[in-house]
Amino acid sequence: MRRVLILGSTGSIGVQALDVIERNNDLIAVGLSAGTNWRGAVEQAERHRIETIAIADPDSAAQAEDGWDRGEVLAGPNGIIQLIADSDCDIVLNAIVGSAGLGPTIAALGEGIDVALANKESLVVGGDLVTQLAEGTGAQLIPVDSEHSALFQLIGVQQPGTVDRLVLTASGGPFRGRDRSELADVGVVDALKHPTWEMGGKITIDSATLMNKGLEVIEAHHLFRVPYDDIEVVVHPQSIVHSLIDLNDGATMAHLGYPDMRVPISYALNYPQRADVPLERLDLAEVGSLTFEAPDRDAFGCLAIAESAGREGGGAPCVMNAANEIAVAAFLEGRLPFLGIAETIERTLSAVPREAIGHFSQLATLDEDARRVATEMVARVGV
Repeated sequence: MRRVLILGSTGSIGVQALDVIERNNDLIAVGLSAGTNWRGAVEQAERHRIETIAIADPDSAAQAEDGWDRGEVLAGPNGIIQLIADSDCDIVLNAIVGSAGLGPTIAALGEGIDVALANKESLVVGGDLVTQLAEGTGAQLIPVDSEHSALFQLIGVQQPGTVDRLVLTASGGPFRGRDRSELADVGVVDALKHPTWEMGGKITIDSATLMNKGLEVIEAHHLFRVPYDDIEVVVHPQSIVHSLIDLNDGATMAHLGYPDMRVPISYALNYPQRADVPLERLDLAEVGSLTFEAPDRDAFGCLAIAESAGREGGGAPCVMNAANEIAVAAFLEGRLPFLGIAETIERTLSAVPREAIGHFSQLATLDEDARRVATEMVARVGV
């Protein structure tokens, strides 16, 4: 039986992961972490007979300690690290949102524990340092994002040197088809109306700006060691084709299925085996048609910004990601217009000096600097 530790258990990925585990006799949840939703984590722990949880927010952790007497509550980011070290798990599903997920990824890989990675920022910010750590300890990074899971499966059956190009698909978000002038006054409510996926606020806004796809380009570069010139993005509003690969003999292979995150979650947790997932089978005749279009990088500038930061490498992705997290939070709070997200990131990248990155501690310092500058930029750009 595979012992699974779920980080971010009360979010969309975490909830679906627990659903997958409940339906699979070969999987068992042995630990959970949440950010602030301690009540949700406690309910999950009691349902799955888990004795230890970690709550990242110290105040919420204190409430959990007062409100739950059937198990142990670990507090703060260090509590999550302790949970990883003490849980005796076989795999960590990291579904923490944002750069806060980097530390737990490092901790798990450092212990030689496989990571089912739903936290793309671990690779966006950590880059080569994370992949080198995995190689050094022998731990596996198994992607959970639907696009990267698709690529992982497609590439895994090919001979080395035969994959020429990766193609990541994007739904286009709620504002697909609008030009830049039509995005100036869009609000939070409309931006949160994703046409395909049910996700948290930050990821949904990243999808609306296409930053999410830019982060995925960087993640794909590190996961699969593919040059940026060989990674493409195409908008596919039906979200049936999750990714494609071009092969050296002219063939193109695609991974298809109805959009349901339980598929890549189950694949990652059971890898290299496959397990039954009770889902509707794809009916292409019912779908009727699949359409594709190029992304509008002028209207959705975050995609181009992320691609540029990825190509620059070093600390640029770290600065870009930190600025995006600050800008998205400001937009959700009504302090920044939609187009101000990209402007804030660009200004922050221009203002924050960066150097070659050789250690994780440099990333922590750079992240802090970028957040401070981005906060100043929000005040200048904001509504």
